[in-house]
Amino acid sequence: MNEAPELTIFQEALTHWPPGLDWQPTPDQITAFSRLYEGILSGNQRLNLTRITTPIDFLEKHLWDSLAGILLSPSCRQLSTVNAIDIGTGGGFPGLPIAITWPDWTVTLMDSTRKKITFLEELGYRLGLKNLSFVVDRAEAIGQQAQHRAQYDLATIRAVGDVAVCAEYGLPLVNVGGILVLYRGQWSAEEGDRLEAVSQQLGGKVLEIIPAETPWTKAQRHFVYVVKERPTPPEFPRAIGLPSQQPLGLSNASS
Repeated sequence: MNEAPELTIFQEALTHWPPGLDWQPTPDQITAFSRLYEGILSGNQRLNLTRITTPIDFLEKHLWDSLAGILLSPSCRQLSTVNAIDIGTGGGFPGLPIAITWPDWTVTLMDSTRKKITFLEELGYRLGLKNLSFVVDRAEAIGQQAQHRAQYDLATIRAVGDVAVCAEYGLPLVNVGGILVLYRGQWSAEEGDRLEAVSQQLGGKVLEIIPAETPWTKAQRHFVYVVKERPTPPEFPRAIGLPSQQPLGLSNASS
């Protein structure tokens, strides 16, 4: 049976990987990314995984974007064996592209929606990925669980919400010396100041903020890296719902 035209276009685009990351996928990775794209398109018919489904958009806004968060940072790029967690993974981004690219890393995909995690487990199995783990829960809950708290070298989060909320979700999960990566679009000096203050409260420090443009649509991206310098105080993360209802660093927030 002939391949869908979208998949053909996607595979062709993969062989001409866009510039900007000083990296090229191997033939095996191209195959895995193609199967990932095919799997997401199939899963999207029954689950709301992503609105980004056209070949070039998927390559740019899911694959390139996912890997840019690691490859653009010297601190992340030099990591060897890593225990990573993708918080609120949704359709599996950036976690799945990271797992494909760094097979020596262990990547935990975490989301509160069981249907999405069940699908990602099936997809990971079909892709032959042996380095995946899966968690169905809220970040506030696992941040207080011994098997997850301070157990990860790297945490990623597509930070569409308040930066203080993302920090409270992520920093309790990384170990001292570990890095939290926030994937952002726009960024402001005010957000930077708030994140610095909140990170200090949670045991971290903003390491660097790397701006970038996506290769084709030239959309703005900011990758924000927070290093864990000391243990997070035991009261964080707060109870489920509190971080988003009362973000740290605002006048109505409480610990």
